[in-house]
Amino acid sequence: MKYKFAAADMDGTLLNDANEITPDNIQAIRNAVSKGLIFSICTGRPMQGVERYQKQLGINGPVITYNGAMILDSATGKVLYRQELEPSDARLILDAGIKYDTTMCIWSDNKLYGNKLNDRIFEYSQATRVAPLLMPDTDQLLAQGITKILWYDDVERISEMEKELRQAAPSQNKIQNTFQNVTFCTSKPFYLEFFNSKVSKAAAIDRIGELYGFSPEQTIAIGDGFNDLSMIRHAALGVAMANAPDGVKKYADYITRHTNNENGISEVLDKYIL
Repeated sequence: MKYKFAAADMDGTLLNDANEITPDNIQAIRNAVSKGLIFSICTGRPMQGVERYQKQLGINGPVITYNGAMILDSATGKVLYRQELEPSDARLILDAGIKYDTTMCIWSDNKLYGNKLNDRIFEYSQATRVAPLLMPDTDQLLAQGITKILWYDDVERISEMEKELRQAAPSQNKIQNTFQNVTFCTSKPFYLEFFNSKVSKAAAIDRIGELYGFSPEQTIAIGDGFNDLSMIRHAALGVAMANAPDGVKKYADYITRHTNNENGISEVLDKYIL
């Protein structure tokens, strides 16, 4: 078998718009795994937001969470790899979020904290299945370690804030200092996510390859968002979903004919594995 590993993003890729895995996709994944493929869910969510889907698939193996900041063994729950934000970087991101008066969803020690317990964070928490807690003192939070920070706002504001952060000069805005150690991107048009610059879905695939014994030339990566670009460009076969934006599709080796609502994952596995 040419490909030994496949990673699939969740939202907009593995999941349909009703946040479910279709029966056809489940069967295709099980069939591919039975032939020896290692299949990994690869998401920005924490493990709590993945568990029920992993159970539906009925397979064991590595799971990539927090966009690659944490990799777990789904069978045992053992953490295989983790990379948190540097405390100095996390502080600057938190300060910037307060400055922008945006809703911040902060992951620390697999717990969800918010600077505001508003409708947005409760809506976000429904997908992750983790009840949000009010953010404690910043120093206390930093001492625990912060895995990921997500800003949740109107699409227009997210776009404006991202543009400002990317364009700000060091002399004008100290937030620029985080760029040395922080990567940020939109996972949805209304989510801006921040994580350690050592973290990416591509790097997570390489970590798993070291543990499970496969090379980048034996990998498939399937996604629909800009936070999937690193793995789509890195994998031997980078796949963009039919519902992906053009900015993602242009880097893909293959674009599915079917969307996430039409068994796009099954299409890929049928074509290249089964």
